[in-house]
Amino acid sequence: MSNSIDSVPDHITLSEGYSGRLGGRLTGERWTDGPARLSKISVGEMDNNVYVIESTATDGVLLVDAANDAPQLIEHLRDRAPGVKTVLTTHLHADHWIGLAETVRALGLTTIASPGDAGGIDVPTDRHVSHGDEVVVGDLRLEVIGLRGHTPDGIALLLRTDAGTHLFSGDSLFPGGPGKTGSEEDFATLMDDLESRVFAALDDDVVVHPGHGDDTTIGAERPNLGQWRERGW
Repeated sequence: MSNSIDSVPDHITLSEGYSGRLGGRLTGERWTDGPARLSKISVGEMDNNVYVIESTATDGVLLVDAANDAPQLIEHLRDRAPGVKTVLTTHLHADHWIGLAETVRALGLTTIASPGDAGGIDVPTDRHVSHGDEVVVGDLRLEVIGLRGHTPDGIALLLRTDAGTHLFSGDSLFPGGPGKTGSEEDFATLMDDLESRVFAALDDDVVVHPGHGDDTTIGAERPNLGQWRERGW
């Protein structure tokens, strides 16, 4: 591997255990939470997070956002999660699907996205899902939560297990606030969805896994809802 500061690693380095904070491009961590094995991997120049959700009891595997660095991601999945059959794209922004076409071709994956955002994704969508639908991964059931505003029809995934609950929030919720919106109306819509569908429905210990950067929890963010409304972003 080249030592140039601009070089991209030729493989994903995955550590065992959970911190919610990764060490840079093509680093990741994997941990087991009850019936689920979860991986978080940073890809691309924008620190996009790719998530791999595996059922420990079956060979079911779901990929969330084939965002970038497709060759390394494909190699990793073949080696560490060969049961992957499906990829879900959380929203239409291109940094979340740059690696999608290549990954789908290489692994023969079924694609999932929301009907309102699918037209902006440069790969055909095999299955549309909307708020209230389920995505089944082996013996795991993930609830689809619609979070509109960052894009017209963004979606998050909620995984509930006896060991813990996890929200894969795409770019709709981060540590410190909601995702970027393009108008006051979009911001209000996103805040409405976050307040009614996320904060009113989920306990403080739910872990939030966003589309970029570090993780957070519902409890850490809940006290700031009024501040976010007031500042308007």
